[in-house]
Amino acid sequence: MENLKIIVWGLGAMGGGMAKMVLQKQGMEIAGAIASRPEKSGKDLAEVLNLSGRTGVIVSGDADEVLKKEADIVLLSTSSFTKEVFPQIKKAIESGKNVITIAEEMAYPAYGEPKLAESIDSIAREHGVTVLGTGINPGFVLDTLIIALSGVCMDVKKITARRINDLSPFGTTVMRTQGVGTTVEEFKKGLEDGSIVGHIGFNESITMISRALGLEIDEIKQIREPIISKTHRETPYVKVEPGMVAGCRHIGIGLRKGEPVIILEHPQQIRPELENVETGDYINIEGTPNINLAIKPELPGGIGTIAIAVNMIPQVVNAKPGLVTMKDLPVPAALMGDVRKLIKGGCCR
Repeated sequence: MENLKIIVWGLGAMGGGMAKMVLQKQGMEIAGAIASRPEKSGKDLAEVLNLSGRTGVIVSGDADEVLKKEADIVLLSTSSFTKEVFPQIKKAIESGKNVITIAEEMAYPAYGEPKLAESIDSIAREHGVTVLGTGINPGFVLDTLIIALSGVCMDVKKITARRINDLSPFGTTVMRTQGVGTTVEEFKKGLEDGSIVGHIGFNESITMISRALGLEIDEIKQIREPIISKTHRETPYVKVEPGMVAGCRHIGIGLRKGEPVIILEHPQQIRPELENVETGDYINIEGTPNINLAIKPELPGGIGTIAIAVNMIPQVVNAKPGLVTMKDLPVPAALMGDVRKLIKGGCCR
């Protein structure tokens, strides 16, 4: 029985982490690796991942060439936006491969890019493959986990959830898009010109929850506010003095007939412990029965995103062709045994 063959497209922190995880799992192997940075091209994957030994997989910048290889699925970690990953997804589909992407908007692309979502679904069906967008959030904490918890409710009146996390481990790109290290005035200007966006995925998460539960949300509003530091904070990538912005308090509100039914809050900042802020994930469902879930500290974003993308591989390979979301598939589970045993009809190509 052959191993499940994986192509990893994007070898940054997330893609590289996925590659490492795949290498540790029984029944899976990496068939190809695509990197956007030219300095990674031509090197053995082990060298790029800072692992000892060799994998025999040579990293390439030529996606078309790598996609000619025999493989079952592509793990795509290149961008947050549907428009930007669409050409890459299309290439992967047309090469006959399933796709899992961690692009945030792909968690529910029918919300923001309905025409592209229809196109992805149509092309995937034509080629007999499946496409999924997932991650820690969107993809799990503030949508899939909420949907699963609602399964023991007789009715649901209102959902309120918060993910309070520490941005300190992240690099310069995240600091910039969250407005960390700016003045309050610079933060406001960043919101206006689009350089500061806060969390990407509230629209997608709210829509996924609404469709899964039948809550009939008819409007989504978002609020972005600066988290102003009262003390000096510092990471390897940014310094924040008192009065400067340490993060973004971002809220997504799903309304039905003008009334808030789904409220998702995601305050993200660096070094929250310096102002006695405890991280955590909190879900409150007002219904029959009421549900109150608290996870402290928060589920780690990087590890969680890597894990759920890899752990969903069997679910995607087994799924019917087309574009799917997390609400359409069986619940995620850690892959602790031979992955080949989870593939319907045997493995693989």
